[in-house]
Amino acid sequence: MISEHQKQAVLDAVQKASEQWKNAFNSGDAAGCAAQYETDAVMTAKPFGIFTGTQQIQAFWENLIGDGFSDVEYVEPKLEVIDEQSAVLVSGWKMNKAHGIITKELWVLQSDGSAKLRIDDFEAQG
Repeated sequence: MISEHQKQAVLDAVQKASEQWKNAFNSGDAAGCAAQYETDAVMTAKPFGIFTGTQQIQAFWENLIGDGFSDVEYVEPKLEVIDEQSAVLVSGWKMNKAHGIITKELWVLQSDGSAKLRIDDFEAQG
C-alpha cells in the first residue's frame, strides 16, 4: 500500500509538471511541451494520429501552435495516484480554437523526482 507521504509526492510532482506543460503551450513553446514527455512517450491525439517519441510529439505541438491554437485550460480535471511512481489525469479541455477531452495522461516519476508523461491520450471534439 502506498503511504500518504508518497502519494502526496506523486501528486505534487504531477501537478507541477502539468502546469509546466500548460505554461509552455500557452506561451507558444513546443519544445517546452515536448520536454514534459518521456523520450519514448506515446501520444494518441484523435483525430490527428499517434505520435511516438519527443521529436514527433514536439512537431505535433509546433504545428498546432503555428496554426494559432493557444490558451489551453483543463475543465474539471481528476488526478488519481495509481502507485508509488505514477498517476493518471483525466479532464475536459478547452482553448481558443478547440475543445475536447483527455482520456488518459499517465504521468510517471523520474529518477530526479520530477514527473513526465509516458502516455497522453486526448481527443479534439470541436
